[in-house]
Amino acid sequence: MSTALRLLAALVAGLVFGLGLALSGMLDPARVRGFLDVAGAWDPSLIFVLGGAVTISGLGYRLCRRRSGPVLETRFDLPIRRRVDAPLVAGAALFGIGWGLSGFCPGPAVAALSTGATPVLVFVAAMLAGMALHDFGRRAVERGPTGLPPPVPRG
Repeated sequence: MSTALRLLAALVAGLVFGLGLALSGMLDPARVRGFLDVAGAWDPSLIFVLGGAVTISGLGYRLCRRRSGPVLETRFDLPIRRRVDAPLVAGAALFGIGWGLSGFCPGPAVAALSTGATPVLVFVAAMLAGMALHDFGRRAVERGPTGLPPPVPRG
């Protein structure tokens, strides 16, 4: 399939996702913090949004397994690792801490850029900086103490 068609499909999917977030009120960080405030003025509305997302995602995975291949790609890009390891747990904890403190996770934050609100801009800038720092650190670990890339196996 053509690159333009794949980009168009990605754009439409992103617009539908962003519209769903806006309509459900999930671009409002106060609503997210209200959901996480189980000891105070708890707002359970996010659980319905999460439940809908998990249901749609589960149906999508089932559909993927029944098809021989995707429509716009050559193969499905499904997770293959099933092990829970330290990097996964650390990443999940960092995500949860950031979500709880800011009221944003990456998808809604990108969608909320349309509001132009300063807290959203600060969050997205910090998120991008964190992603760049992670990539820098991962590459440094992969290079090892010599600073050189690992040798390519010959076989």
